[in-house]
Amino acid sequence: MKKIINTPDAPAPIGPYSQAVMAGNFLFLSGQVAINPSNGELVLDDIKTETKQVMENIKAVLIEAGVDFSSIVKTSIFLKDMQNFAQVNEVYGAYFTDQFPARETVQVAGLPKNVNVEISVTAFKP
Repeated sequence: MKKIINTPDAPAPIGPYSQAVMAGNFLFLSGQVAINPSNGELVLDDIKTETKQVMENIKAVLIEAGVDFSSIVKTSIFLKDMQNFAQVNEVYGAYFTDQFPARETVQVAGLPKNVNVEISVTAFKP
């Protein structure tokens, strides 16, 4: 059985998908980009600010599902330019304390709305 998770505190989907889907004890979050949910505007000031908005959007969906960053078991980071890895990693790392999730980071040719970073996560809700 699956349950659709949506919150107004994260950007509305820009296509035919949900913010997240709970399937059993697993929560699958769609990739988040740096859209400010309060005004729908992209936050592209610099890569750290952009990444922070992405992580805050993830946080909002996690909260709606009743979990937090400690529940994340896997992340996927998509970067338009791998030169931004260190700065993205710095912001990303601030959201975790220990028992870090598994992760891959890949450079891609392009991302939705021409953003620089997109992050998706999978969490486990005991």
